Amino acid sequence: MERRAGRGAGYRVEHVLTRPVAAADRKGTVLPVTEAELEQLGINVVRGLAMDAPQKADSGHPGTAMALAPLAHVLFTRIMRHDPADPHWPDRDRFILSNGHASILLYSFLFLTGYGLTLDDIKQFRQWGSKTPGHPEVHLTEGVEVTTGPLGQGFGNGVGMGIAERWLRARFGPELVDHHTFVICSDGDLMEGISHEAASLAGHLGLGRLVYVYDDNHITIDGPTELAYSDDVAGRFDAYGWHTENIGEVANDTDALEAAVHRAMAVEDRPSMIILRSHIGWPSPHKTDTADAHGSPLGEDEVRETKAILGLPPDETFWVPDEVIDFYRHAAGRGEKLNGEWRARLEAWTGDRAVWEACQQGRGLEGWSEKLPVFEAGTSLATRVAVNRCIIATAEVIPALMVGSADLTGNTGVKLDNGVNQSAEHPEGGQIHFGIREHAMGATMTGMARHGGVLPVGGTFFVFSDYMRPAVRLAALSESHVIYSWTHDSVGLGEDGPTHQPVEHLASLRAMPSLRVIRPADANETAHAWRIAVDSDGPTALVLSRQSVPVLEGTAEAAEGVARGAYVLVEPAGNPEVVLIGTGSEVSVCVEAARLLAGAGGDDGTSDDGPVRARVVSLPSWELFALQPESYRHAVIPPGTRRLAVEAAASFGWERYADDVVAIDHFGASAPGKEVLAHFGYTPENVAARARELLARTGGSRAR
Repeated sequence: MERRAGRGAGYRVEHVLTRPVAAADRKGTVLPVTEAELEQLGINVVRGLAMDAPQKADSGHPGTAMALAPLAHVLFTRIMRHDPADPHWPDRDRFILSNGHASILLYSFLFLTGYGLTLDDIKQFRQWGSKTPGHPEVHLTEGVEVTTGPLGQGFGNGVGMGIAERWLRARFGPELVDHHTFVICSDGDLMEGISHEAASLAGHLGLGRLVYVYDDNHITIDGPTELAYSDDVAGRFDAYGWHTENIGEVANDTDALEAAVHRAMAVEDRPSMIILRSHIGWPSPHKTDTADAHGSPLGEDEVRETKAILGLPPDETFWVPDEVIDFYRHAAGRGEKLNGEWRARLEAWTGDRAVWEACQQGRGLEGWSEKLPVFEAGTSLATRVAVNRCIIATAEVIPALMVGSADLTGNTGVKLDNGVNQSAEHPEGGQIHFGIREHAMGATMTGMARHGGVLPVGGTFFVFSDYMRPAVRLAALSESHVIYSWTHDSVGLGEDGPTHQPVEHLASLRAMPSLRVIRPADANETAHAWRIAVDSDGPTALVLSRQSVPVLEGTAEAAEGVARGAYVLVEPAGNPEVVLIGTGSEVSVCVEAARLLAGAGGDDGTSDDGPVRARVVSLPSWELFALQPESYRHAVIPPGTRRLAVEAAASFGWERYADDVVAIDHFGASAPGKEVLAHFGYTPENVAARARELLARTGGSRAR
């Protein structure tokens, strides 16, 4: 595809000096008089900041930022389409620093190009309350596209951004969507397994517009990469179907770097990997190419010596002359013009503006939830089936929706009705097959959400959320709007046995801040959960059953109750003596147990002690329930009443809501699901008996 004007090799800053430059500043340091000299000074100033900030903090990673300052300079001043005055411009190029430990490199350019960071922010690097934390965090600092740090995650996020850009371009046209994603990655990123998954997926999909630069500096914290790493990186990425180019020893050659990036940008049918040999800590006289330059400040003496080599004032910290700021602000200012041209095209666009806006917001069209199905009480279906019916019913009114699974599409319910598969041949496809790549699925989903324009939904078995956990954690930390469909949620999945039966997963994921976990009791609660997941900010995990569960009386009207995390589903005649608290498929067991306790179920439930008044509470989401005022929480689960929780998972954490738990604090077993559940006590008879035992043990009031 032919690029628009302004993207070619001549796309660089010209005539940036807006006032005469003195031959020397007040310190006697020689200032530049040509554009090339000014560019070099800017690069060296960044190297100075990369030394000073970690030195002041006594913490940080200076070496990579020093080595890659010319590359970042080329990207931010010559290549990337970005507008610091409008950091969220939808058609901007995206930049990801996957090796997020080099964050001072990104912060320096965000400061210099005018994203709102100040020199004082740079001085507060890694300090309490600063906008310059140890690793980039998307909500703290304008211009940070994704939260990176754990190596490999940014690599996967970039693939997600590439998917999002191509999908949106196919749907809305290049006049609205026409940009690249640039990723800097390290040997650590490439060693982590997620990079293999994500790179394989990107190559298979033939994603263009992805330009990765591998910083091949041969150093890790432990020492030379040769201690543990001897991959043929070019051969590896060739095998994945990427375009590769090893540009060698040009880390300080801005023109060679620019030319290499432009060559990669011209590749439209596959992602590109540029291999750049750099020297960590350059030009430090004693720490270049050493592990010492990786994860620790250089030391005051080494900083002074290095500044002298660079022509910076050796004894002045955080030195940034006005000429350098003027240069970078003017260079970045060209994005305002490009942004204005884009907004004019958007204004003239005659497409469906409501669809465009819904995509940009990752939401449904107005009134979308009216399309949600209502399920008839007394019928029975698995909640994984129910979520599929919700997706199919609402897909046309949630235009941002892209759904897929890690090779378990039919099993997880994450399937469109006659959906077109996402591929190089069909970039408009909204059904994506991630393959057996859970970790990459999680990271690419976050990348899609952070790109904007896409609401990604990804499914796998709940037990394999373990494979996704690092990516899920970063989605939660960055409050990314993604939806996980985790199915086969308990020992009820049956014959696959303990390797596939999640036990500890609910407790573990409930412990993760900012992750909304919802385990619906039946199909109607699933529909309510789907509405919450689509309408809410941040990530939502839907934890769904393999086995069929009955549709219960009262759940169709429980939209508010599910949104509040818990509600009273069954109320006895008179004040309750015991509260049965269930989640997911165990709620129906609680309902039947309450009937037995009331004497409606026959001899198995009534016993000689007489009937027991039992309230049944459905508690699909601990996170949503915790947000409610104490008055509501106590009204639903009275603290003075005996409380029995019933959940086919570990008991960990239930002490906050229950006096006792029917739980599984051990691994499962291989047998038909109903048999396994019955063997572990998930029957109305056992729950009723446990409720009576609780009352007897704690001296609870008895009805005579």
